[in-house]
Amino acid sequence: MLSECGGPEESTRWIEGYERVAELATELPETRLVYVADRESDMIELMDRARELGQPADWLLRAQHDRALPDGQKLWPTVTSGEALGEITFTLPARHGQKSRVVRQQLWVRVVDLPHGKKQTIRATCVVAKEINPPTGSRPVEWRLLTNRTAETLEEVAELIDWYRARWEIEILFHILKNACRIEALQLGTIEGLQRAIALYLMVSWRIAVLMRFGRTCPELPADLFFHEDEWRAAYLLNKKKPPADLPTLNQVLRLVAMLGGFLARKGDGEPGVKTIWIGLQRVMDCAIGLQFMRQADPG
Repeated sequence: MLSECGGPEESTRWIEGYERVAELATELPETRLVYVADRESDMIELMDRARELGQPADWLLRAQHDRALPDGQKLWPTVTSGEALGEITFTLPARHGQKSRVVRQQLWVRVVDLPHGKKQTIRATCVVAKEINPPTGSRPVEWRLLTNRTAETLEEVAELIDWYRARWEIEILFHILKNACRIEALQLGTIEGLQRAIALYLMVSWRIAVLMRFGRTCPELPADLFFHEDEWRAAYLLNKKKPPADLPTLNQVLRLVAMLGGFLARKGDGEPGVKTIWIGLQRVMDCAIGLQFMRQADPG
């Protein structure tokens, strides 16, 4: 199916995305694969295609349609009509100029039959998560999710929420891949060459994403778990600071790396993001290579 611009419609891309994950599932029988997608994927056709394939991979979609159920009732009010299953608490990462904050949500869950065509239905689990008492001026965090998974306990529903929250980390990874590694600008002559380049740049992107996340969640970890000695020493030297005698922490080195990429490190600036990390890391890597060459040129 093509759009007016000549390319495949967005709906087709979502279904093809699930089909690719389903293909991987047959190759990885010992691994649970989950297809997590945002509002645009809320299509009954995608759920039907997954059913046709035998649900080889789980799917978890953010719902955008308050569908009418077979009994005439609306989906979302039906799910939240009873008592909440329980509550969860998590930290919402900083994004788009908003600081990170703690979120407390109430959860509801219900198995529903979604109409498909005139006589068919597709069974799914619907989860509704609503924030309790959000800070003044903050938009409440509310998610409505649909999945093929069965979830009855608070722990099982909380796991689904964790799966959906992981989508943000995936978006960060591909943001780095597209904008830092500029994967879309590559002009390689063969598919094989492009595949090798993507595999390499995925590892680079993964490293930057891991540095940002662990720098925020585990800042006191030793720097040598993430940086070669030449790398963390280069971060000090390029900032015109003397490398310490004792091993620094991850956060200490990461902030220096980010400062080379434009991070100002003021009191109200919070922790560095991926852009300042990837720019600073390029300078650090060049300097680290220079240190290695100097040792080779003068072994004594």
